[in-house]
Amino acid sequence: MKFRPLHDRVLVKRVEEEEKTAGGIIIPDSAKEKPQEGEVIAVGKGGMGDDNEIIPLDVKAGDRVLFGKWSGTEVKIDGEDLLIMKESDLLGVVE
Repeated sequence: MKFRPLHDRVLVKRVEEEEKTAGGIIIPDSAKEKPQEGEVIAVGKGGMGDDNEIIPLDVKAGDRVLFGKWSGTEVKIDGEDLLIMKESDLLGVVE
């Protein structure tokens, strides 16, 4: 199934964190925080400006981004856990 977010929304896949610490201690799933970094999978066409012109998004598919701890709405598409959020919920692009 193909999915394209509407307007200024982006579809993000969280990156998986390490399951071990630098000292070799394995962290159980229940103790892990959800990562706040992800990869943009798809983007909408952009938001509407005051003059009814479409303002394109700054991010594109494939960008690695940081987002807030409680940002986005969790969805499951094709068996994958993903997030849909507005571009304004993104904190920045990791380069």
